[in-house]
Amino acid sequence: MDDAAVAPVVPTGELVDFGTPRGWWVLAATVGASGMAALDGTVVNVALPTIARDLNTDMAGMQWVLNGYMLATASLILLGGSLGDMFGRRRIFLAGVVLFAAASVSCGLAPNVGFLVLARVVQGVGSALLTPGSLAILEAGFRPGDRGKAIGAWSGLGGVAAAIGPFLGGWLVDAASWRWVFLINVPLAVAVVAISLRHVPESSNPAADHRIDFRGALLISAALAALSWGLIAVGDNGWGAATVLIPLVGGVIAFAAFVVSQMRSSHPMVPPSIFSSAQFRAANLVTVSMYAGLGIVFFLLVVQLQQVLGYSALEAGAATLPITALMLTLSSYSGQVAERIGPRVQMSAGPLVTALGLLLMSRIGPGDDYLTGVLPAVVIVGLGLATTVAPLTTTALGAVDDRHAGIASGVNTTVARAAQLAAVAAIPAIAGIAGDAYLDPAVFNDGFGTGMVIAAGLVALGGVTGWLLVRNPTAAEKAATADRNLGPTDRFQCGAEGLSLSRCPDFTEQTPARPAA
Repeated sequence: MDDAAVAPVVPTGELVDFGTPRGWWVLAATVGASGMAALDGTVVNVALPTIARDLNTDMAGMQWVLNGYMLATASLILLGGSLGDMFGRRRIFLAGVVLFAAASVSCGLAPNVGFLVLARVVQGVGSALLTPGSLAILEAGFRPGDRGKAIGAWSGLGGVAAAIGPFLGGWLVDAASWRWVFLINVPLAVAVVAISLRHVPESSNPAADHRIDFRGALLISAALAALSWGLIAVGDNGWGAATVLIPLVGGVIAFAAFVVSQMRSSHPMVPPSIFSSAQFRAANLVTVSMYAGLGIVFFLLVVQLQQVLGYSALEAGAATLPITALMLTLSSYSGQVAERIGPRVQMSAGPLVTALGLLLMSRIGPGDDYLTGVLPAVVIVGLGLATTVAPLTTTALGAVDDRHAGIASGVNTTVARAAQLAAVAAIPAIAGIAGDAYLDPAVFNDGFGTGMVIAAGLVALGGVTGWLLVRNPTAAEKAATADRNLGPTDRFQCGAEGLSLSRCPDFTEQTPARPAA
C-alpha cells in the first residue's frame, strides 16, 4: 500500500463499454454487493430492539451486534483494498461476497447473542474485502471514457439501496422475523457471484508490493477491540473495575504500538507521511466529531422510537427517511457549492445545523406526534448532514496528492467507523442506560435525551474545528486538482459516508487516460 504500488491496471479480460449488456451486468454485480453491505448497515439498527428481546440480551449485547461488524470493517478495509491490488480485484471481491453471505446465514440462525456477535464480526471481514473491490472493478473494468458514467450509476443505485434499508428491515421484522434481515443477503450474494463469474473482468496491479502489513492490521484490530470491550463493560461494572481498566489500557498500548509500527515499517498500512497535510488532519478531526455524534444518534433513535414512542419496526425505519432523502437530493449541490466557495463555511455551519437538530431531537418523548415531534428534528439533521458530508469527504481526499488519494479515502473511512465504534460503546454508560434500562421506557427516555445532548456537543465541536482548522484552497491549488475525474458526489460515496471504499480514487494515477495533476 505504499508508493511502489502505483502501476498500470492490468485487466485479464476485455474492457467493458457502458450501456452494453455486459456493462450492465458488471454494474449489477458491483451495485448488488455494495448495496448488500449498505443495506446491512441500516436494517440491523431497526431490528435491534426485537433481536434483544428474542435473544434475551441487554444493552451491551445490542452494542456488540453493531460494534462487532464495525470493528472488523474499520480494522481491515485498508487491507482489503491492498489484497485486491495484489491478488486480483474480482477474486478478493468474490471472496468477500461469499464470506459475507456465509456469515449472514450464521447471523440468521444464531441461537444466542454471543453466536450472533461472532457471526457479525465475520460479516464485517467480508465487507472489508468486498467493499473496496466494488468500485475498483468499475475503474479497472470499464473503458476510460465510460468510467465516469459507470461510477455515477453505481453511486445513484447505491444510494437507493441505502434509502430502502430501513423500510426493508422494518417490514421484514414486522412481517416475518428479524432473522430475515440477515438471510435476505443470501439470494443477493448468489446472484452477485453468478454474474461476476460470467461477466466481470479480472484486474490486478502487477507492481503492488506483496509484503502485507499484517502486524499493522493485527495491532489496530486489537486496539479497537480492547477499547470497545472496556467502554461497553463500563455500563455493568463501573470505571474502576479491572474488566474495564485492563482492556482500556491494553487498547491504548496496542494503538500506540500501531502508530510506532507504521512509522517504522517499510510497507505501512497507513503511510505516516499522509498526515503531514494540515488540511487532511483537520478534515479527519471533523470526521471524528461528526461520526461519533451520528453513531450515538442512529444507535439510540430507533430504540427510542420503538421502546418509548411505541413505533413498529417499519415505522421506526421510515421515520429517518427524510435524512436519507435530503442527503441524496442535496449532497451533489453541496459539493458543487464547496468547490466554488471552499469547504470551510459548510464544514463549520453544517455541523452546527446538525447539532441544532440533535438538540431538538433530545426533546422527543412519550406521546409525541411524528409530524410535530420527530419530523422537524429529523429534517434539520438531514439538512445539516447534506451541507457537511460531501465537502468533508472531498476535503479529506483533496488534501493529499493523487498518488495517496486512495489511502486518504481509506483513512477517512476508518476514522469515521472508529469514531462510531467508540461512541456506540461508551454512550449507554455515560447516559445511564446500560444493562436492561432499555426495557424501562421512562429510564430510557431520560438517557436518550442525555445521549442526544452529548451527540449535539460532539457534532458542534466538529463545526468549531472546521472553522478554526479547515482552510479554503487557493486558486493555484484548485487549478492543480481540476483534472481529477471524480467529482464531489463520487468522492462523497467513496469516503466516510455510506459506501465507503479504501482505495476508490486510487486509479487517478494508474490509468494513462486520466492524467495526474
